Amino acid sequence: MTMVTLLVATTIDPASINPANELLAMPGWSPGPSLQDIKSFANRDVRLLLHDKSIVAEDDLDNRWEELTGEVVDEVIFFSRHTAVSNRPALTVHPIGVPHLLDGEVPLQGGKPGWAAPPSPRIGPWLRLLKTIAESHNLVPEFEITLEGTHHGPVTNKRTLFLEIGSTEDYWCRQDAAKVIALLVWEGLAIGGGIDVGNWNREHSKNNKVLLGIGGGHYAPRHMDIVLKDGVWVSHLLSGYSLPMEDPKLSNGNTNDKSIGGSWKQSIKASYEATTSAFPGGEIIAHLDHKSFKSWQKTAITGFLGELGVKIGKPKDFY
Repeated sequence: MTMVTLLVATTIDPASINPANELLAMPGWSPGPSLQDIKSFANRDVRLLLHDKSIVAEDDLDNRWEELTGEVVDEVIFFSRHTAVSNRPALTVHPIGVPHLLDGEVPLQGGKPGWAAPPSPRIGPWLRLLKTIAESHNLVPEFEITLEGTHHGPVTNKRTLFLEIGSTEDYWCRQDAAKVIALLVWEGLAIGGGIDVGNWNREHSKNNKVLLGIGGGHYAPRHMDIVLKDGVWVSHLLSGYSLPMEDPKLSNGNTNDKSIGGSWKQSIKASYEATTSAFPGGEIIAHLDHKSFKSWQKTAITGFLGELGVKIGKPKDFY
């Protein structure tokens, strides 16, 4: 049975279709079957899908591809634009999910409440490779190379990552940025031959420790400091907004009440479970952005991680 990687792009976003077109200009591609109105192209064990909707709108492409072709989808990689208030040019890598949303809440950018996709083991290794390729193409320091916290859809049940170009239309259309993203995928998946990068099944015997980021801002600077070190694996990154916590003093007036409301437990649990499925045999270690928490929050989170059996690590514990 053929195991394949799905690459997904949308024609309505230049930051998505341009890297896809750069890839298609490289050798070895041939047309594949259509998934309804979604075109596909094949190269070795890679399938590139092009659709005409928002990148977060097409749910369950993994399942739909398997039903159409009989091939087994091993991982899904999406090309997309990135937006930021700062408008700073950036190339980003991140896992997806909205694990903090409760049933009945409407995800604004796809996904489904309480869900976190299995994070691709390639996230950490590819961030480091992206930095190397971007530097060699003189995009650094103009472009920031960064992780992002777990956010948005679409729904998929396979190991997943997003590759994004930000943060304004001028940068979404930059052909040199598109070329760097395409080269990352070409080299990272070894489409042209050689050895792929970030293959957990092959590489985890050297280091099976996986960082689960808890707290901090959207760009996870304190987690980034660790992930930029060679050999570090990274899974979900739960920024502060993905850990809604209600101060017990505000919820019922009892300062001794340790029951803290909010969906933070659900968010951590869903992300942890998704990580265990993505990194079989891995030792999942939480890394806390301690400065982003109040003492009562830190106490609650460390206690819940203990209940889940998740060790909390310092930077040196991930190498």
